[in-house]
Amino acid sequence: MTRLDGATEPREAGRRAGDRPARRFRLRAWATIAAFLLPALVLFCLLVVAPILLALYASLFKWNGFGVLPTDFIGLDNFTRLFEDEIFLGDLWRGLLLIVLSVGVQLPLALGIALLLNQPMRGRAVYRLLFFAPYVVSEVIAAVLFTMVFSPEQGLANRILTAIGLEGLTSTWLADPSTVMYTLFIVMTWKYFGFYMIIFLAGRQAIPSEVTEAAAIDGANTWQIFRHVTLPLLGPTIRIGVFLSVIGTIQLFDLVWVLTGGGPIHTSETLAVTMFQYGFARYQVGYASAISVVMFIISLVFALGYQRWVMRRDIEGAITGMKDHR
Repeated sequence: MTRLDGATEPREAGRRAGDRPARRFRLRAWATIAAFLLPALVLFCLLVVAPILLALYASLFKWNGFGVLPTDFIGLDNFTRLFEDEIFLGDLWRGLLLIVLSVGVQLPLALGIALLLNQPMRGRAVYRLLFFAPYVVSEVIAAVLFTMVFSPEQGLANRILTAIGLEGLTSTWLADPSTVMYTLFIVMTWKYFGFYMIIFLAGRQAIPSEVTEAAAIDGANTWQIFRHVTLPLLGPTIRIGVFLSVIGTIQLFDLVWVLTGGGPIHTSETLAVTMFQYGFARYQVGYASAISVVMFIISLVFALGYQRWVMRRDIEGAITGMKDHR
């Protein structure tokens, strides 16, 4: 019962006094979070947000890159020009071709080798190192190496084909508009499939052996175990691999620039190479900025859509797991 002599006042005063340390603790916690996040947030704004905004601003002007800021405002003319530019439209088709080849050929190859190297065999660690080694090599070194490999006259590729009696398959490779994109894809596969192989290998090793052993005891053969056990459990890893492959292909620059410079006759140009050509070779920085904005929009729309509809279950599962561990 509540006493009439005001005995509840000390109790309320004590409750208020107890709330003060809790408020101070929350304030200190938020101050600590802000102290750790602020440097990263400042760097993110300076190195990511500010360049995006500057590119968006410059894309609205006709600007050669000289001077502090552009002044010749032309509105959306640069974007209108994009969709009348055969080179830019060709970049979109070439980028789509590389994405299809990467997802349809490069990733399955990496998955197959990862599953093979997960099996017990002698020298397994050496094989893993050899397959992963090309990814450690820089893009410029890899491009210079394959420039010599695919040289029309003295290249290793044509010499090997001639030595084994397949002279009819020799080609000018990087100098032929009909083969340059496929040759570029060969170099991309050599360079990057080791990275995806390691990702898939890590995902395969995360699958408990008891699951596959139980399937084998139930009478499943090797293909059935792969189809109904291994592949579904590798789903999140495969989806991440597809995501990284598509985003990386959209932004592809170094290999193309060193291998072909976008030639012959623009037949190997990508969006990034075209942007560089217009911005730093032709001094059409406003137009190059418009290309960069379109690249950003394509990447952003793909990333958001992919996470929303393809990786939704993976993200929701990760968030649920974090909540369960609190």
